[in-house]
Amino acid sequence: MTETKEFEVKTPITLTQGAVKQLKRIAIDQKVPEDHGVRVGVKGGGCSGFSYVLGFDVRKEKDDSFEIGGMKVFMEKAHAIYLLGIEIDWVEGLNNRGFSFNNPNAKESCGCGTSFSA
Repeated sequence: MTETKEFEVKTPITLTQGAVKQLKRIAIDQKVPEDHGVRVGVKGGGCSGFSYVLGFDVRKEKDDSFEIGGMKVFMEKAHAIYLLGIEIDWVEGLNNRGFSFNNPNAKESCGCGTSFSA
């Protein structure tokens, strides 16, 4: 008798329920086309060296694609080294409103939380 093992495939990033809800609202408000997904990435710049990319885009050849909370998510394969394990949340408080990035790979973050060094 053979044993079947099930493995849970973890996505390299986490979007909290609050982030998914807000991204879905933005997609509806901005009439984002069906073939677009959420792009998560990094780019050079910001006060700490890298800044986060979060927006809607089509899948590109160099992308990994996965689904979180019913949303398509795209991330360039080369960005995984900087983003593996990141949690993206939506924060709505008295002093802060917007997406927050909790990145275990960041050695330093700027005060605003939108840029980091690795």
